[in-house]
Amino acid sequence: MNIPFNKPYLTGNETAYIEEAVRSGKISGDGIYTKKCHKYFEDRFGFKKCLLTTSCTDALEMAAILIDIQPGDEVIIPSYTFVSTANAFALRGANIIFADSTGFNPNIDAEGIEKLITPKTKAIVPVHYAGIACDMNKIMALAEKYNLFVVEDAAQAIDSYYYGKPLGSIGHLAAFSFHETKNIISGEGGMLTVNDERFIKRSEIIREKGTNRSAFFRGEVNKYGWIDIGSSFLPSEIISAFLYAQLEHLDEIQEKRKYLWQRYWDGLYEPLSKKGIAFPRFIEGSSNNAHMFYLVCQNLEQRTKLLDHLKSQGIWAVFHYLSLHKSEFYAPKYRGEELKWSDHYSDCLVRLPLYFELTEKDQERVIREILKVL
Repeated sequence: MNIPFNKPYLTGNETAYIEEAVRSGKISGDGIYTKKCHKYFEDRFGFKKCLLTTSCTDALEMAAILIDIQPGDEVIIPSYTFVSTANAFALRGANIIFADSTGFNPNIDAEGIEKLITPKTKAIVPVHYAGIACDMNKIMALAEKYNLFVVEDAAQAIDSYYYGKPLGSIGHLAAFSFHETKNIISGEGGMLTVNDERFIKRSEIIREKGTNRSAFFRGEVNKYGWIDIGSSFLPSEIISAFLYAQLEHLDEIQEKRKYLWQRYWDGLYEPLSKKGIAFPRFIEGSSNNAHMFYLVCQNLEQRTKLLDHLKSQGIWAVFHYLSLHKSEFYAPKYRGEELKWSDHYSDCLVRLPLYFELTEKDQERVIREILKVL
C-alpha cells in the first residue's frame, strides 16, 4: 500500500460548519466564521489584526502594497523559498535581492543580510522554513538600523515560537498559509497579520478591492467607495468555516504531528548523522511546530538514489524548492554572488511523509526503507 507525502485531515465539523455558513445567507466572505477565525488568532497569538485571505500569496501581495513597494525598490529574500515570496514584490516592480541560506538550516542567513542592504532597500522578507524561526532579533535590529520593513513569510509557521513570541507577530506584517499541505488547512487559504498599527486601517481597504466597505458594514461610514488600490483578497465563508473546524482541533493536531516528528528523529538521527546526513537544526529560542521532517543528503546523487528507492516501495518522499536566483525567469537578471547553501538544499533536501493520519506502522516502514539505502 502506498504511503503519500501528505493527506488532508478532516477533524469532523468541516462540512457541518460549511452547511451552517451556507444557511446563514452570507457566504461571500467576512461572515460569522471569518470573524470567528480572526478572533481565534488574535486572542490566542496576540496578533494586532488578522485578515483571512484566499491564499498566503494574496497575503504577501497585500503586504507589498501596504509597505508601498515601488518600481526600483529592493527587497531582500532568501533564494531558497517558494516563488510567491518573490512574486508578491516583483509584481509591484521591486528588484529582488536574493540572500543565501545558513549552513545549518534552509532559513535566510541573517549574518549575510547587512552586506546586501543599499539605499534602495525597502524590506527584508525572512521565510521560517519548516516552521523553524529565522534569527529575528538580528533581522529586526537591521530593520531598525536601516529603517526597513520586515514581512515574515510564516506560511509554514503556525503555532511556532521565537523566545516565546509567535512567529508572525514579530515583523511589521506576516503571511500564513492554510494550503492542504500545512498543519492547519482550508484547501487553499491564507492570512495577513498586521503587527504595526499604522497599516491596520489600510489593510482592510486593500483587501476589499480598495474600498472602505468593511467600515461601511460596521456602521462607521454611511456609504462606501473606491479610495485606494486593492483587489478581492478575502475568502468565502465556505473556506473560513472549514478553517474554523480545524482551529478547534489545533492542539490535538499539533500534539500528533510533534509525536510523529519525534519518532522520525529517534529512528533516524543516530544511524544517519554518523553517515553525514544532516537533520533539522534550530537556533536558540526557537520552537518546533512539526510542520515538516526533512533530511539533507550529501549530494544530488545520494538524494536521487534515496527518492528512487522510496518511490519503488510506494513511499512518496519529495524534494523541495529550486534556488530562485537560478530559475528560468530570474537567472538572466541575477548579478549576485554564488549562493552555495541555497543550491545545496535544492540538490540535497528530502521531505518525508508527515500527516495526522500517518500510522506508526507506515512510519516504521518509511524509516526502515531509508535506513536500507543510507
